[in-house]
Amino acid sequence: MKKILCICLSSTLQRTINFEDLTLTKVNRSKSYRQDASGKAINSARVLNQIEEGCAKVICPLGEKNQQLFLDLAAKDKMDIQSVSIPGFTRECWTLLDRKAGTTTELVVGEPQLNDDDGKIGNAEVKLLKYINEAFEEVDGVLLAGSRPGVWAEDLYATIAGMAKDAGKLFLADYIGQDMERTLKSTVPDIIKINDEEFIKTFGGSQESLKTDITNKSKELHNIIVVTRGTDPTYAAKDGMFVEVPTEKVHAVNTTACGDSFNAGFMYEYLNSGNFEAALKKGTWAAARNAELECPGAVK
Repeated sequence: MKKILCICLSSTLQRTINFEDLTLTKVNRSKSYRQDASGKAINSARVLNQIEEGCAKVICPLGEKNQQLFLDLAAKDKMDIQSVSIPGFTRECWTLLDRKAGTTTELVVGEPQLNDDDGKIGNAEVKLLKYINEAFEEVDGVLLAGSRPGVWAEDLYATIAGMAKDAGKLFLADYIGQDMERTLKSTVPDIIKINDEEFIKTFGGSQESLKTDITNKSKELHNIIVVTRGTDPTYAAKDGMFVEVPTEKVHAVNTTACGDSFNAGFMYEYLNSGNFEAALKKGTWAAARNAELECPGAVK
């Protein structure tokens, strides 16, 4: 069994709330709700373990004030979590599902910025990197996804990418902006997977030139670039070879974590078969199954 290390620095307690009809500025009473351990790479890990139980391992920081709740929720999904405790709370997100309109609205609530006057964050970062380095002995691939909270060192993503590359692990990067720019100065991820707006924000270009820009960038970096576009076909290129993959048309219940589910399906298939186009199809399948379900990051 191929095993994948999922690293998430923006762990989240996600509450998904069901409404028959959601009306702004009015009192809305929910039909039901659920709470899940979440965050981009954690959502991917849940999908991976649903595809093949035990194939994903998670390393993440958790706020000490509510980390036990997070771990209890993760245990229900049989996720292998190795956490690093940090001050404060793990952030919370709310997803509002409007059944009548068929819409998904996500509310992300960041915790107050921490300072590191007592050195706890610095110590946690050292422990985090130690855990990651030790995990390389048991995994075949590494998935690093999500935003980097400002409390962590600016070069942390670049450091992790370099460690994965030095260890010879297939590395998928799902992050943007300066973190990606810093990474590319020293290490080229084997796979960069982002959405169309993120690609343009990070690498420039426009929607009109997107196919050409993706193709040229993958040829320049000699890697795989996958750009999801919501319900529109996915654009991807490997070493300058462009591929377009249609999405599945489904009755969407909750579109949260469709991109994370795509990452899981793609990474799983590519590690196991090495087939680029089959991996794109598996990612598309996982994203579609996730959209049909209420749980963020699930295929069954």
